[in-house]
Amino acid sequence: MASTGLQLLAFILAFCGVSGVLAATVLPNWKVSMDSGSNIIMSIIQLQGLWMDCTCYSTGMFSCTLKYSVLSLPTHVQAARATMVLACVLSALGICTSTVGMQCIRLGGDRETKSHASFAGGLCLMSAGISGLIPTVWYTKEIIADFLDLAVPESHKHEPGGAVYIGFIAAMLLLIAGIIFCTSCMKKDPEAWLSPPPQQHPRTTKPKGRSAYHLKDYV
Repeated sequence: MASTGLQLLAFILAFCGVSGVLAATVLPNWKVSMDSGSNIIMSIIQLQGLWMDCTCYSTGMFSCTLKYSVLSLPTHVQAARATMVLACVLSALGICTSTVGMQCIRLGGDRETKSHASFAGGLCLMSAGISGLIPTVWYTKEIIADFLDLAVPESHKHEPGGAVYIGFIAAMLLLIAGIIFCTSCMKKDPEAWLSPPPQQHPRTTKPKGRSAYHLKDYV
């Protein structure tokens, strides 16, 4: 019963993590900068994401431009694109596989098969969490380094946006959910995971049609 409750908790965390990773990948506010100009009426908010850059004016106008050129992007942006897409794929695969391995769902076969499915789903979720942590931490490090660099002009300095925080929290949720799925399936029958399967010895049968002779028959 306790293992089933842990799996339900892990499924909820994994679902929130998948939604957060998808939202962080699509959102354009990885970098945020505000230019007030001469007065507050002419203030401009610039948003930079992995796939597009957006500009929001104080008048209510909002415009976005897609980043078509991949080679012109910085290294950390290219790495963030690849790792976030990988995190989305692994998290979706992990939540589907771990769902099959849940004890409260009548799908997936016997108990041993469901345990292996839960363990495989947990590994996918943990991998997705690590893939989501790499770009968020690296992106934040680059933003802070540019912000503290005196050689960078004030107009080119940015602050971490909401997508970075969403991606970091979602990656942590995926990592925790993967750990719960892996440990819950091993708690049910740890000997099945640690000890090798018992070997079956072939039975020795006596051939039919031959009678067993005793030694006393020859005396």
